[in-house]
Amino acid sequence: MHKIIIGSDHGGFALKEKIKNLLAKNGYQVKDAGCFSEESCDYPEFAYGVAKGVSDGKFPKGILICKSGIGNSIAANKLPKVRAALCYNVKAAQLSRRHNDANVLVLGSLFVSEKLAKEIVGVWLKEEFEGGRHLRRIRQIKKIENGEWKI
Repeated sequence: MHKIIIGSDHGGFALKEKIKNLLAKNGYQVKDAGCFSEESCDYPEFAYGVAKGVSDGKFPKGILICKSGIGNSIAANKLPKVRAALCYNVKAAQLSRRHNDANVLVLGSLFVSEKLAKEIVGVWLKEEFEGGRHLRRIRQIKKIENGEWKI
């Protein structure tokens, strides 16, 4: 069984609930890192929860949803080993996995319909990292992350 962690703020709550159901129907063991209602809340708490689960290796992948996706992307990418990709279409989702080995998918509920979000999630979960020249770039990102990058 595949494991995945998911989280949202109030602006992404309704879409998160629909994506959780899709994941469960497709055999995923889903950990919900919150939030748990449409009551106003602050996204960094939930972005941190999802990103921490991925960063620590407890979950191979995570999904975050807020209204724009921008704040969640910024917050999640602060943690080591997290490559959070904000995707508003299927092609971006494909490339985020193939070229960037993204391990956190970020969605903006203002910009993707439920139908499109489900398509994006489906493609993102199926795509594999291509490696090759892209692996060299991922290694460079890790050097930046570790403070080892030299110009």
